[in-house]
Amino acid sequence: MFRNTYQRGFLSILYTCGSAPLELWDMHVKNGYIRRILDEDTKSLALELAGTNVTTTYIYCPADPKKVLGIRLPFLIIIIKNMKKYFTFEITILDDNNMRRRFRVSNFQSTTSIRPFCTTMPIGLSNGWNQIQFNLCDFTRRAYGTNYIETTRMQVHANCRIRRIYFADRIYSEEEMPEDFKLFFPVHQTKCVRERDVSKKRSLISKKVPSIVKEPIIESEMLADETMESTIITKETDLIEKIISEVSPEEVDKIIVKDEKEREEEEKEREEEEEEEEKEREEEEEEREEEEEEKEEEREEEEEEKEEEREEEEEEEEEEREEEEEEEKDRDEEGEIGEEEEREEEEREKDEEEKIGDEEMREEAEKVDEKERNEDEEKNENKNEEEEEREEKNESNKMEKTEIQETVAFGEDITTEPTDVNRQEVIDTSKIENDYPEVN
Repeated sequence: MFRNTYQRGFLSILYTCGSAPLELWDMHVKNGYIRRILDEDTKSLALELAGTNVTTTYIYCPADPKKVLGIRLPFLIIIIKNMKKYFTFEITILDDNNMRRRFRVSNFQSTTSIRPFCTTMPIGLSNGWNQIQFNLCDFTRRAYGTNYIETTRMQVHANCRIRRIYFADRIYSEEEMPEDFKLFFPVHQTKCVRERDVSKKRSLISKKVPSIVKEPIIESEMLADETMESTIITKETDLIEKIISEVSPEEVDKIIVKDEKEREEEEKEREEEEEEEEKEREEEEEEREEEEEEKEEEREEEEEEKEEEREEEEEEEEEEREEEEEEEKDRDEEGEIGEEEEREEEEREKDEEEKIGDEEMREEAEKVDEKERNEDEEKNENKNEEEEEREEKNESNKMEKTEIQETVAFGEDITTEPTDVNRQEVIDTSKIENDYPEVN
């Protein structure tokens, strides 16, 4: 997110007084709440994270798990208020071995544990508002012997109030810091506190002494001889130092003893709370295991049901296949029978067609024969007519001849005009006489 940006001086990732303090963040809330409230001490807005379990209520940055912050500034500063409850935060960094390391800081642990990918360490917070300064380069070098490259992710858990989270290239003095990065208390409240504290009795001074917090030493498993720098907690202690200067050393020792007793009691309470939390965690783990077992049983039942359904489906498919095969066989048999019937029908049709063709051929032949017969008959009739005509002609010729003979016998002129039958012929009587005998 910030890898390609210019990084120098201050780089803020959360400011509760802004218009969108969680613009780069996302939240996870279960059995708790996250909201912006008006703090009674600073009279300004602050982001409060509260929950019955520190692991279930938290904010994380960046919101997209696939993205990284890419901040190269080595100092992390958190302005936070102690709510006198369990609190923890995590920082994930990238070193020069291209390994992601995670630092987990909490107020309910008493020892430091360094693992290959995660380091857990305790922190002591004073009452009220605190400024936590975290040297990422030094912690990375002392814990893993590598160099710090950049911060990739950050996660803050309940229970606390946050005003600002920012990175810096070095530790700045109050004169060098911008006003927006300072934590101001109302003037009238500080005056009242000073007047009240100065006029307090010795028995009431012990309430202010716990704000003097010794820097917790972080023990390292890897570096036995060296001690890592603890988180630096800064707070206004000028007033307390003035009050302590007016008190005798014996009273200070008494106050310190009381503080130690109170701390021991607080540690016992924390241990009891830790035990309760461990019991709750064990119960939650048992519940989770039971839920997982139930889920596994449900999954097994579902798998068995699915297997049964699959077997039933396979059986149904096999039955359907068998039915289809039987239907195909029936169809094949029916098809063979149908083909035989079609063949028989085709043969019948062919025979019928052949018969019809033969009959047609016969009819055509008969028609041709009839035509030929008719033609022969016509020819015969024509011949008969011609013969009859010839006979008629012969008879007519005979008749004419007889008439001519009769005329010759009576001495008539033989010359006659041409008849219609033989218009151009001229009868020669000499021939007739030669042909026919004379009549006596």
